[in-house]
Amino acid sequence: MAADFAAARENMVESQVRTADVTDLTITDAFRAVARESLLPAAKAHAAYADTEIEYAPGRYLMRPRDIAKLLQTLGPKAGERALAIAAPYAAALLEQMGLSVTRLDGDDLTAVSGGPYDVILSEGAVTAVPEAWTGVLGLHGRLGIVERTGPVGRAMTYVRSEDGVGGRSVFDSAAPLLPGFAPKAAFAF
Repeated sequence: MAADFAAARENMVESQVRTADVTDLTITDAFRAVARESLLPAAKAHAAYADTEIEYAPGRYLMRPRDIAKLLQTLGPKAGERALAIAAPYAAALLEQMGLSVTRLDGDDLTAVSGGPYDVILSEGAVTAVPEAWTGVLGLHGRLGIVERTGPVGRAMTYVRSEDGVGGRSVFDSAAPLLPGFAPKAAFAF
């Protein structure tokens, strides 16, 4: 029996995205249009619309639909803007669907950022602290969305570049998995 991905996608929007107070129709329409299952290995496609993070490559995960939707709504991406998606294939596809020009960074060195300035930057993986390489390519009024995590639960953060520099604020809890290479450094303790 073939999976009905279209029905699962609609159910995801209604039960995970809209119930998380995501009211921007451009975002919910993008969620309805992007085939999340196409970003996963065939053996994991059946879980594409589950309310969880799903590994798409070793150590790399698609963020929970609720979390990526809330982060997108906080960032307020607009058609025509330039975006950088760092280890974020689902977010990249959603942003493209919303009319943004998207650069994807999904290699081994996620701090080797080129191009910019960017209006929107986001990652589907968590970090202990946002790298300066990412905030450094934010354009004026550019927004960065990331989960910062040092324990079992992290905080989704948004950073905005103004004339005075980059400021951040906490927006919601998230348990997005840490990106490889961005885990807390072991410290010596007595």
